[in-house]
Amino acid sequence: MAKTVHVADFASEKPAPTVRQMANWVLSSGDHAGMPFVIVDKRQARVFVFHPNGVLSGATPALMGSATGDDSVPGIGDRQMSAILPHERTTPAGRFLSSPGVNMSGEDIVWVDYDAAVSMHRVRTNNKKERRLERLASATPDDNRISFGCINLPAAFYDKVVKPALGSSPGVVYVLPETRSLQSVFGLTVPESRSQ
Repeated sequence: MAKTVHVADFASEKPAPTVRQMANWVLSSGDHAGMPFVIVDKRQARVFVFHPNGVLSGATPALMGSATGDDSVPGIGDRQMSAILPHERTTPAGRFLSSPGVNMSGEDIVWVDYDAAVSMHRVRTNNKKERRLERLASATPDDNRISFGCINLPAAFYDKVVKPALGSSPGVVYVLPETRSLQSVFGLTVPESRSQ
């Protein structure tokens, strides 16, 4: 008997095929263990937050690590930000069990990879030259690579979507690769998506 393939409900969103494939695999396999889950599409610089049943809670543009790559440099989470070189500023790909937390300034965040000091948080605008709000609002993902590796989100989206889903309990964050295949990162076969 064939396994039932559950299909994620993206509402009116039009995600990249890899995002749809990943969401469908998460639901079909139960890999998220009944928790809310997030899919981070680095190539398109977008974040999709799902209820445990696979219904989209919200999607938004995001800012990602400025360097292309799918792995964190070993020990990077123990280094000062000023010591992190430009080519080391990656958002790592993989499956991460998220946890609510706070940063050194006391701001609530969601840890994605605690050891690598990668989190999801509200976009910071203290350096005006970086134009982070303008980058989030631009029509393409071409200018969304600016962070040290953290996933920067619009403040309203963080407060209305991310915080209710992941701000008080764990979830699962799937960061899709940009230099490798889904199969090589997640070690599994992702089912073909069905059009909706």
